[in-house]
Amino acid sequence: MANAEKVAAVAELTERFKDSSGAVLTEYRGLTVAQLAELRRSLGGNATFAVVKNTLTKIAVSEAGLSDQLSSMLVGPSAIAFVDGDVVEAAKGLRDFAKANPLLVIKGGVLDGKAISPTEIIKLADLEPREVLLAKLAGAMKASLAGAAATFNALPVQMAQLAEALRAKLEAAEGAPASETTPAGETPADETPAGETETPAAEAGDTPADET
Repeated sequence: MANAEKVAAVAELTERFKDSSGAVLTEYRGLTVAQLAELRRSLGGNATFAVVKNTLTKIAVSEAGLSDQLSSMLVGPSAIAFVDGDVVEAAKGLRDFAKANPLLVIKGGVLDGKAISPTEIIKLADLEPREVLLAKLAGAMKASLAGAAATFNALPVQMAQLAEALRAKLEAAEGAPASETTPAGETPADETPAGETETPAAEAGDTPADET
């Protein structure tokens, strides 16, 4: 490959690493051209699959700032799935193809600038598609909003019922006659206990008029 071609290839790879939401490195040793074509079809619009030269890819990885994450994986025949669409669907396509064609080995990759292991890529593949997750989230939010709206709508009725109950209690309290009671052990001032007569007390030193 001429020097100009190498420069162009590195520039293209660097751009793809920067523009893609993720990249998965694989080893394709032993796969036929027909099988690689089948893999590309299985990825659909979620990823593009490209066979790369390690020497040029290492330069591109370095220029894209991903050397620490990917350089160690660039050993042996390498091919990269650049993820342009749904990461979960791309991971599913790679996982399913690898199950049917064990010669495809997933070595790892990078997602949003962070390294991911083969195990993490398989876990991604086990997730539900983005559209399904968004639909579930929207459904949960709708149900939550409906519950909140029902609560708010019920508040005026509940407040009115509470106010009516308080009003009824106040009216009942105001209409009740005040109870008149006399403290225990006391005798009203205008009453004389039975069996007693009111006689002026004799003053000390007075002698009745008929006594001498």
